[in-house]
Amino acid sequence: MTTIEEHKIKIEEHLEQIENAIDQGAETKPVSLGFHCSACSIQFLELYLHLKNLIPIGKIIKHDWFKKPQIGQKIEPLIERKLNVNFPRKNEIYDLIYSLEEGRTSLVYGSPIKEQITNTLINFNNLKEIFQEFFEDEGFKIK
Repeated sequence: MTTIEEHKIKIEEHLEQIENAIDQGAETKPVSLGFHCSACSIQFLELYLHLKNLIPIGKIIKHDWFKKPQIGQKIEPLIERKLNVNFPRKNEIYDLIYSLEEGRTSLVYGSPIKEQITNTLINFNNLKEIFQEFFEDEGFKIK
């Protein structure tokens, strides 16, 4: 069971690892970037949903629930089947996480090109900005 304080500690560790990878050269650290951007995005989402009391503290969201739905898919996306909640900018947030999960696969398991690394960092920073606004609105501060 992850408490709000534990989420904060995990997020700060992920952010530190992302900064370290960038400082050492993003192109030389694709695995670190792919993993930590993905994991941190899920921590952001869980923390926000816990702060808003939309999910109980014991609820865990798994990154692999964010497999991007296919055009014309007849069943609800996996994340909607596993986590049916509504909150501001949900579609935008989910789209960013879908992109991060696609990037994670390439960065962690493939041979990524510079553009994939750059896109992952752009998507992560866009997501981070959204959640920082949300956390500020809740009176909660993240590094």
